[in-house]
Amino acid sequence: MTSLRPIDSLESHEVTNQPPTLEAFDRFGSDQALVDAVKMAGGEVHKQRLTSFGIRTGSSEVIGWGEAANRNPPVLDTHDRQGRRIDEVQFHPSYHQLMTLGLGEGVAAAGWNGTEAGHVLHAALSFLLGQVDAGTGCPMTMTYAAVAALKRDPDVGNEWIGRITSSLYDPVVRPAPEKKGVTIGMAMTEKQGGSDVRANTTRAEYADGAYHLTGHKWFCSAPMCDAFLTLAYTDNGLTCFIVPRWTPDGQRNAGFRVIRLKDKLGDRSNASSEIEYHNAYAQRLGEEGQGVKTIIQMVQHTRFDCIVGSASTMRAALAEALWHTAHRTVMQRQLIEQPAMMSVLADLAVESEAATALAFQVAATFDMADPLSRLLTPIAKYWVCKRAPAMVYEAMECLGGTGYVETGPMPRLFRQSPLNAIWEGSGNVIALDVLRAMEREPQALEGLRDFLFSARERYPSYDDHLKTLEFGSLVEHDARNIVGRLAITAQAAVLINADNPVAEAFCKLRFDRPSYLFGASGAVIDTRSIIERAMPSILE
Repeated sequence: MTSLRPIDSLESHEVTNQPPTLEAFDRFGSDQALVDAVKMAGGEVHKQRLTSFGIRTGSSEVIGWGEAANRNPPVLDTHDRQGRRIDEVQFHPSYHQLMTLGLGEGVAAAGWNGTEAGHVLHAALSFLLGQVDAGTGCPMTMTYAAVAALKRDPDVGNEWIGRITSSLYDPVVRPAPEKKGVTIGMAMTEKQGGSDVRANTTRAEYADGAYHLTGHKWFCSAPMCDAFLTLAYTDNGLTCFIVPRWTPDGQRNAGFRVIRLKDKLGDRSNASSEIEYHNAYAQRLGEEGQGVKTIIQMVQHTRFDCIVGSASTMRAALAEALWHTAHRTVMQRQLIEQPAMMSVLADLAVESEAATALAFQVAATFDMADPLSRLLTPIAKYWVCKRAPAMVYEAMECLGGTGYVETGPMPRLFRQSPLNAIWEGSGNVIALDVLRAMEREPQALEGLRDFLFSARERYPSYDDHLKTLEFGSLVEHDARNIVGRLAITAQAAVLINADNPVAEAFCKLRFDRPSYLFGASGAVIDTRSIIERAMPSILE
C-alpha cells in the first residue's frame, strides 16, 4: 500500500522514476478480458455486482489485508495453557476479514443457491479476490466444491448445505448447529499413496450407531474448517466420510488431531496441515465402497477452481507488469513504448486472456450441466496451471530487480504460481485422466470434438492445427503432448467463437510462429492495441 506522504527528497538523492503502487482501481471493470469472458459465459447479469466487488478488491484497504495475512502466517495451538487438547489454528485478523468478504459476497454459495449463472459468478468473485490473496481461496473453494459431493447423500448433505449457502462466515470455534455459516475442508491423501488414494490405510469401524476412523492424512488444508470430507476403508471398500470438528453431543471430536502445519513455498496465509484420526467420529457420505465416486464430485469442482485460481494469478502478475512499465522510463522512453518490451507484454496479455476465457468457458459448462465439462475441466486444469509459473516469472522480469523484492507483490505471486498444477492432481495424473475419459466417456468426447470444430473456417492456422489432433489411438507415454495440444486448441476455440479481438494474435503466436519463450515469436501482431486492452486503470 502507498504510505502517507513519504519523504522523497533525501539528503543523498531525490526519489524519482519510481512507478506508483497499483491500488484504488476496479479489478473487474479495468480487466476487459474478464468482462468479456463473464459476458460470453452468460454472467453479464452480474456486471454491477462484480463492478462493486472489483472496486472493493482493488482498494488499498483490501490489498492491505492480503499483504498482512501473508506476513503473519497461521499458528497451531495443539493444547491450551492448562495442557488440554484443542487443536486450533490462530489466524491474523486480516485472514478473517478476507474470509468474511469472500463468503459474504457468495464465493461458496453462488453456484448452489439458485443464482442465475451461479458458477460463473462464483468464478468471477474468486478470480477477483484471488488477486488479493490466494490462500483464503483454499477453504472457500473446498466449501464451494463440497456441495457437489454432499448432494449425493441428502440424508447427511442437507444438514450441511444450508449452512454453506447462508453466505456467512463464522470463525468462532463451536459446534456447527450453533453457527451462522460453516466451511468444509478435505483430507484425502496419505504419506504412502499421495494421489493414489486406493493405497490409503485409514480404517473406519462402525460401533454404537456411528463410524469411527483411525489413520492419518498427509495433507489437510484449512484445518479450522467445521468438517472435512475424507476417505477410509470399511469392509466393503474405500468409502467417503464427513468428519466434523464437534460430535453431535456438542463435544470436541477428540479423535481429530492436528499434528503440525506445513511449511510451504507459498499459500502462506492459509494453514495446511497433517492430521491423525484416533477413533474419530465420522458420518458416512454415500454408499460404502463408493468413496471415489462420491468424492470425485468435489474434486471436479476444486479442479475447476484451480483453473480460475491460476488465471487469476496470471492476471495479477500481468497487471503489475503493465503498470510498472507504463510508469518507468529507461533511456528517455517509457518501458511500455519500447518494441522489445511491447512484444513481451502483448504476449503475456494474450496468454492471460486465453487462460481467463477458457476458465469461464468451463464455468459455463458447469452452469449448463454440459457433459463437455468432464473433459474440458481437466484439459484446462492441466494447461492453465502449468503455464502460470512461466508467465508470472516473465511478468516479474518486466519489473527488474524491484520485482524480486518482498516489499512488492511479485514474489508472493511467483511462489503461489506452481500450487494449482500440483493440487488436485499433478500433470501426469490429470493428463492420464483425460485419456481415460476420452476412451470411456463417448458423450464427453463428442462434446469436445463439437466444441473444437465449431471454431473452424476463420483462421487457416487453427484449421491446420485441428487436423493434427489425436482423438483415438491414445497412448500413455504421449499423454502430456495430447492434452497440451487439446488445451491450446480449446483456448483458441473459445477466443474465436467469442469474436475476441486477441483471437487472431493468439493463433499467430501459438500456431503460426510459436516460441518457447514469451515475446520471442516472429509473428506480427498489433502489440499496442493488445496492451491497451489489458492495461489496468485507476479510479478517478
